[in-house]
Amino acid sequence: MFTGIIEAVGRVQHINPRSGDVRLSIATGKLDLTDVKLGDSIATNGICLTVIELTGQGFVADVSNETLRRTCLQTWKVGTAVNLEKALMPTSRLGGHIVSGHVDGIGHIISVKPDARSIQYQVQAPAELAKYISEKGSITVDGVSLTVNAIEGAVFSLNIVPHTAQETNVINWQAGSIVNLEVDVLARYIERLLLGEKAAQATPKSDISLEFLAKHGFMR
Repeated sequence: MFTGIIEAVGRVQHINPRSGDVRLSIATGKLDLTDVKLGDSIATNGICLTVIELTGQGFVADVSNETLRRTCLQTWKVGTAVNLEKALMPTSRLGGHIVSGHVDGIGHIISVKPDARSIQYQVQAPAELAKYISEKGSITVDGVSLTVNAIEGAVFSLNIVPHTAQETNVINWQAGSIVNLEVDVLARYIERLLLGEKAAQATPKSDISLEFLAKHGFMR
């Protein structure tokens, strides 16, 4: 678990394809790794990665195809700046909100504009995530715990204060950038709980297909 309070900005050092997926090396910059051991988790742009090797300059992690499909990691290159946070300890301050490091989807930055000393961003979330995002609720964007200023449909706005811009890779976001999104985990648990006994049922499959539509005159 994490808090979404970024401890350092690192950079992608190596990306090595391995039998269909990827092994990743991250240079961790000022992140203190003295208490990190093999098997520990480090959130990297909001993605929970397991440390399989410590290099002196940073760490190495394996990345599954599931992670590649669901996150922006598929677009990373050598030199890409990434937000880093070590896993939460029981004695840590929960300065942000509860973050799992399990990315729910990819968002798109659609506008950037100054707002006094802050920067205001508008982000387009995937339609299926809109129900989990609420005004003044929490959301994790590239691993950063942020407050939703407002939401209309699946577009939400954020204000980034100067300190956050300086201590994260947020300063690199621009219109057209893609970002990792993790919605508040409590919203997901509540949704599942409200299903009650239906939660144990398999999602019904639709019998409607292109052949069905053509057969009944809906397609030519």
